[in-house]
Amino acid sequence: ITCTNQSRSGAPVDQHREKLPSTAAPVASGQLRTRARTRPTPTQPHRHGHGEPAQATPTPSPAAAATKRRPFRTPPPPPSRLRRARARRQHSRQRPPRHVPRRTHFPSARPDPEVKPTDARPPKTPPPRLAQIGPPSLASSTPTPTRAERSGRTGALDPAEDLEAVKQPSPPGPGGRIRYRTPSSPDLLLLPADKMRRYSQLPGAGRQDTLADRVHRYRGVLLVVLAPLALVSLVLLLMPRAPAGAAQRPLGGGAGAAGAKKYAVIFDAGSSGSRVHVFCFDGNLDLVHIGTDIELFVQKKPGLSAYAQDPREAAQSLVSLIEKAKEVVPAELRDQTPVRVGATAGLRALGAGKSEEILQAVRDLLREKSSFKNQPDWVTVLDGTQEGAYEWVTINYLLGNLGKTYADTVGVVDLGGGSVQMAYAIPEKDAEKAPKPADGEESYVKKLFLKGTTYHLYVHSYLRYGLLAARAEILKAGNANGYSNCVLAGHQGQYKYGGNTFEASAAPSGSSFSECRADVVKALKVDEACTHMKCSFGGIWNGGGGAGQKNLFVASFFFDRAAEAGFINSNAAVAKVKPSDFEEAAKRACKLNVNDAQSSYPGVQKDNVPYICMDLVYQYTLLVDGFGVDPQQEMTLVKKVPYSDAFVEAAWPLGSAIEVASSS
Repeated sequence: ITCTNQSRSGAPVDQHREKLPSTAAPVASGQLRTRARTRPTPTQPHRHGHGEPAQATPTPSPAAAATKRRPFRTPPPPPSRLRRARARRQHSRQRPPRHVPRRTHFPSARPDPEVKPTDARPPKTPPPRLAQIGPPSLASSTPTPTRAERSGRTGALDPAEDLEAVKQPSPPGPGGRIRYRTPSSPDLLLLPADKMRRYSQLPGAGRQDTLADRVHRYRGVLLVVLAPLALVSLVLLLMPRAPAGAAQRPLGGGAGAAGAKKYAVIFDAGSSGSRVHVFCFDGNLDLVHIGTDIELFVQKKPGLSAYAQDPREAAQSLVSLIEKAKEVVPAELRDQTPVRVGATAGLRALGAGKSEEILQAVRDLLREKSSFKNQPDWVTVLDGTQEGAYEWVTINYLLGNLGKTYADTVGVVDLGGGSVQMAYAIPEKDAEKAPKPADGEESYVKKLFLKGTTYHLYVHSYLRYGLLAARAEILKAGNANGYSNCVLAGHQGQYKYGGNTFEASAAPSGSSFSECRADVVKALKVDEACTHMKCSFGGIWNGGGGAGQKNLFVASFFFDRAAEAGFINSNAAVAKVKPSDFEEAAKRACKLNVNDAQSSYPGVQKDNVPYICMDLVYQYTLLVDGFGVDPQQEMTLVKKVPYSDAFVEAAWPLGSAIEVASSS
């Protein structure tokens, strides 16, 4: 730019050409390029010729010095007024459209609470100062200070100040509307990566995410991953467990199982015979094989009660059974193997004096002739409720039902020679309502804790109502004229039981199903007064029924007579029958005489043939009239219970063996 000064007379004084440094920031292509004009040096005369010294040029800021451009070698001529107007129009056409920035939340650009609001203001690029052209009266002698100079800071402003200036609205305009500041040209020219870099430099941008932030951020991924896992876990939880039954139990495999073996020898001294059971358990009280069988079972007739007059002879009848037990128990384990003798209804019927003499003779025999571990109290007469409870434990143990709810267990009816036991699990509320037993009788309910589950077991033993004892009761009830309606035609004789003799001769017309059933009902005392809400027979509380009685397993003589009558397979371990099957078999048997019955029932022993009609009628009446079982209800006749690949005798000795093995 050329400046010409004149004196007051109008003559030209001097001409000089100054080079103006470029202090403005670089601008975009196509925009108006302007250069700031420097002030006259002190040695230069005032352009109006007044001669006063000019002020010194202010020292540029470090930011301006950093962005200082090299000056043009030859300054262009001053633009004319027309040229400047044209440049302004061109500049206005090339400016980007005015827009209002949206308020955007950046999670990573949270302001640090310790930073003051003045420090968080985004930087604002100072606008370039245009060259001052015109008379000095229109120009200020002091340049306008920048925001950095006003705040006392030098250098580039913090990017957070620029962002804050964009986000803060301008003062309200006309009509109460809020006006937002238009971003400056440098803001618009920044690339997205540069903008994000500026945001990352904000206070608090380097703060680490908390666990809650990460969970919130990845909640969708967590939902996709955890939902299937939760569903699978729920299915596994609700899936019914496999019974802890035979199929899952190890059968003596491995050295560890062999080293932990335990044996138990149990004698069942019943009224019809003596039987020995030998069981072998592993460390978990699961049965293991003894040779090729799961247990040793040997029986011998008659029972101990048959030697009521000779106790020593009664004890000697067990010697052969003891020798059989020694053969399967290893010699090194015999002194650790417990032996128990449980006498049942046969000895109970003899009375306390005679039964104790026989039991003492058995104790002496075991101490002298046996090498097994024995104690005096292990040779005893089992009460009926204990016998029934052991039977219930045995069958449910073999079926794998222990540990389940009471409704998942089975009820048991065990028909022995001298007594019959009914046992099944009842709910706790029914157990609380159980009546008090009469003097000398056992409680109706026993509380058992098995496999982590508490059971309230209704159990009652009906003495003198076993199959052999019931014959005597039936003969007494119906032998008014010296003969019985239940004995087959052609038989004349007597029946002996428990040291007593009863007339057992057939009626002239032979046996009759209907008349025999009437005698059985009288012997059972079905019509006797009931002092409780529900009774079975003889005024005995029946336990209230319920889910535990719906699935019945009937054992012992029920199975034997059904097999001898021919309506089940005698070689089968279990069979499904109905009480009505006993009724039909009884009607067929009662029509026969003794000779025809011997040929029709070859499996029945000769001494039992005259009583085949009586036995079948009694079993049907006991189930239907005595225990209240529906004639069409399906039940299971059981001789042996399947256990893995073997069968175990369905009798009380296994329950006793489990008890003694777990305590020894």
